[in-house]
Amino acid sequence: MPGAPNKPPAPTDIPVLPTARSDPVDRKLLRRLAPFRVALRLDLWKGAPHPDLTTPLLKAEAAFAQGDYPTVQTQLDHLAVRFHEPRWPTIPEPFRSLRVEIPAPQPPAWDPDASATPEERGRRKDRRDAELQLALAEGTLQWAASHGIDLGPAAGPIGPARNELLASGATDAFYAAIDALWAEVRTRVPLPSAPATKPPAGPA
Repeated sequence: MPGAPNKPPAPTDIPVLPTARSDPVDRKLLRRLAPFRVALRLDLWKGAPHPDLTTPLLKAEAAFAQGDYPTVQTQLDHLAVRFHEPRWPTIPEPFRSLRVEIPAPQPPAWDPDASATPEERGRRKDRRDAELQLALAEGTLQWAASHGIDLGPAAGPIGPARNELLASGATDAFYAAIDALWAEVRTRVPLPSAPATKPPAGPA
């Protein structure tokens, strides 16, 4: 009838936009846990990172094996904060990006995400997370090759995963390759060892 409001589009007419990823918690934690294992075996630690770094990683690994994911999250957060401390040697990228994020204060107008919708901010974050995962995976392959560590067949798909990310974004296929590599890292890369502590002095 005249003056009636326009009919809303049928459900099939509404474009479906990709939403932020919602992966299982164990896969999300694996993507932090395995890169930290490699980061604490970098040559800069001279084979023995400080216990302030190894202790939360070892606790996180033990909790992950038991399926205690809240504890894994807590310990990885502790480790990320420790990674940000200025007392450590310069940690190279991309492993430096495992540190907790402390953004510099800035006016909202300077934030490129300020005017974006929550959904768009989520998609942008997903993209940044995927790009970091790819950088960590490629950095891990370079480190493993230079240290004679064979990461098995999981190393091969990382090149195609880069192409997948560029062509289609952070798809399930992209993360399948990434997660397979991290699973192999936890199997084939030894945990870092803490420096030996001096025994207590005996009676004079």
